[in-house]
Amino acid sequence: MGYKVGIVGATGAVGQELISLLENRKFPLDELRLFSSSRSAGKRVSALGESVIIEEATESCFDGLDFAIFSASGTLSKALCPAAAAAGVVAIDNSSAFRMDSNVPLVIPEINAAAAREHEGIIANPNCTTAITLMATFPLHQRFGLKRLITSTYQAVSGSGVAAMEELKNQMDQISRGEAVAVEAYPDQIALNALPHVDSFLDSGYTKEEMKMLNESRKIMDLPDLIASCTCVRIPVMRSHSVSVNAEFEKEVSVEEARAAIESAPGIELVDDPENGRYPMPLDYAEKEACGVGRFRKDLAFENGLAYWVVGDQLWKGAALNAIQIAECLCEG
Repeated sequence: MGYKVGIVGATGAVGQELISLLENRKFPLDELRLFSSSRSAGKRVSALGESVIIEEATESCFDGLDFAIFSASGTLSKALCPAAAAAGVVAIDNSSAFRMDSNVPLVIPEINAAAAREHEGIIANPNCTTAITLMATFPLHQRFGLKRLITSTYQAVSGSGVAAMEELKNQMDQISRGEAVAVEAYPDQIALNALPHVDSFLDSGYTKEEMKMLNESRKIMDLPDLIASCTCVRIPVMRSHSVSVNAEFEKEVSVEEARAAIESAPGIELVDDPENGRYPMPLDYAEKEACGVGRFRKDLAFENGLAYWVVGDQLWKGAALNAIQIAECLCEG
């Protein structure tokens, strides 16, 4: 059986990855339709070996589709996801618009696939850093019982879209030529720098991005009392996010058991031989479906604690791949 799929935000970085992954994973497609803003409507893009015309995303554009995958702004998702659901289409949304809505499942298929089947027309994709962090943390939670989570993220510029990726390239070129650096995509220069500023700041001093780690982790793992604190940093890496994790557990932990938990878990691989220079790095996980975790050690601050390092492609597992995996879960029934 083939399915009719629409991509809203098809011209963006995640939208392009969605097109590629649908083909590479041999998703059972009967028809693919691409949507974007009125500025891009009418343009042609290459998709699945064909030239496809971009349609304008409107409330009436979803008739006949089985799935609509959104990789646009939260504002557009809020306006159009309900319209898609009303048309009988399953809307899978990559924005933050519905993640904390109690009526909308927030899904990482390796963790809570069953929640996707309880949808009422809309399913939310988690934030990229949350998804990557939990791919390594959930198997440990199953083994030891997660109590507390302290994370620092090292986020690639591709998480900000195509313009940010181009800005990093341009700034590196400008620096190599001894020219003044042009700054537009970020508040400050990103090349040769680290910006402890991802998303907008709240009155608490945390950013919205940092609070997503707490709130979304609680919902996905069904841990309403989980304690978590996060610092998010943008670094001059083109693709793949990295996260330093310090986790406290209810039960006594061991590095050997932690490694065993990872080795038996789906979607995550153990790369943990630091003496020989083997640990996950962003270059190794760009355009890779699995996330990687390593640097396992007993945490020195928590009695039952582990410290570890996890890396994943935020355009894939943090966005496009996870959305397609959600659709695949529903196709399987």
